[in-house]
Amino acid sequence: MKQLRDILHKVALVQVHGRTDLDVQQLQLDSRKVEPGTVFIAVAGVQADGHAFIDKAVALGASAIICEQFPATLHESATYVQVRNSHEATGVMAHNFYDEPSTKLQLVGVTGTNGKTTIATLLFNLFTELGYTCGLISTVQNKIGQTIIAATHTTPDAIRLNGLLAQMAQQGCTHVFMECSSHAIDQKRIAGLHFKGALFSNITHDHLDYHKTFDNYIKAKKAFFDGLTSDAFALSNADDKRGTVMLQNTRASRHYYALKNMAEFKGKILENNLTGLTMLVGATEVSFGLIGTFNAYNLLAVYGAATLMGEKKEEVLRVLSMIKGAEGRFDYVISPGKVIAIIDYAHTPDALENVLTTINQLRNNGGQIISVIGCGGDRDRTKRPEMAAAAASLSDRVILTSDNPRSEDPSQIIREMETGLDSAGRKKSISIVDRKEAIKTAISLAAPGDIVLVAGKGHEKYQEIAGVKNHFDDHEVVGEMFELLDK
Repeated sequence: MKQLRDILHKVALVQVHGRTDLDVQQLQLDSRKVEPGTVFIAVAGVQADGHAFIDKAVALGASAIICEQFPATLHESATYVQVRNSHEATGVMAHNFYDEPSTKLQLVGVTGTNGKTTIATLLFNLFTELGYTCGLISTVQNKIGQTIIAATHTTPDAIRLNGLLAQMAQQGCTHVFMECSSHAIDQKRIAGLHFKGALFSNITHDHLDYHKTFDNYIKAKKAFFDGLTSDAFALSNADDKRGTVMLQNTRASRHYYALKNMAEFKGKILENNLTGLTMLVGATEVSFGLIGTFNAYNLLAVYGAATLMGEKKEEVLRVLSMIKGAEGRFDYVISPGKVIAIIDYAHTPDALENVLTTINQLRNNGGQIISVIGCGGDRDRTKRPEMAAAAASLSDRVILTSDNPRSEDPSQIIREMETGLDSAGRKKSISIVDRKEAIKTAISLAAPGDIVLVAGKGHEKYQEIAGVKNHFDDHEVVGEMFELLDK
């Protein structure tokens, strides 16, 4: 059993009141879950400040309190530890508490606006096929080998994250691939972890509800690479205009992949259609099952990372040519009547533009593109008009609908999206608040050879309305409509 003084190793301390030779049963961020022997860590969150619950945690039996400011009253039953940053302290303490699990694994983090889930999932699938026991931490799901663990956040809080990594190490995982969201980096959820490598995909407009400015968003992503050690590798997209900026201060070895610019891992698209991509990777011609230019970048990132981790290039390309990407990323279904439906998680203007650009490149015989899009509630409002504008510019018909409105009025969200439409865009768009009806309408408007894009939710199996999560699956709704059309 760990003692408090052990788990405070490498934590930036300000002062300590009380004993540190205390046995620690658990670390806890939620005061409601405190039991005797708990170390309660008070952090300032988006919704509440844990410092307001220190006395409650002590009353429930917390043996130690970690905080940035001591409360007015210090109870003799508990030790109080003042730290410079509670978020960072949580990561370091959790890593110590779980016996530094990241040092027992080859941990690779993936960050960027778009592509994180696909890259992490492809790496997991690739290394699994290469014979390793792997772990995955992603938006869609967490996996230990082939055991699936539900994911609630792109990157879990530091305590759960280290517990999950410890579980992976105990169950024989040698490699772990995880998404590192900008929120997680900014909130120090990955503090204390040792990364074998880090990948950058791209950065575009997203999460300004949290970061406030695009510059803050960039700095959050960059902080991940700034914190790498000299024995790690950093791999970045040389075609993204901020790809070199991300690595300018890192101590890790620097590497790049690209389709356009000079790079160590260079690719060239030879064919791009509904059967997949054919590319030159270096001097080798390879066919892949994934579709679209954005997936060409994802594949190059995975190829580069695997090579940097010591795998043979030929074997990596052979396996990559056979595996699929993540659920809800450019999933397409063709009805008996030859209507094509594509379901994709695209929920940023840039991601939507990428998907629609790819669809425009793939469509044959002048078939029309009908897009169903929405925007999430309680999230970055500035991208709503941009989403509608992107859809209208690259689609023949657009249906604006609900995504996850959460606590907001879905009709108001749609009205804010409509402000991005010019007169031509308004003529080709309609608004249907009910997402199921919107999808059904889009498919009913489609003729053979048309493509219906259902964007925004991808892998999600729920729709959150007024704070309640209701079962909802875009795949199921599309399937139901195709069955009706076939009768």
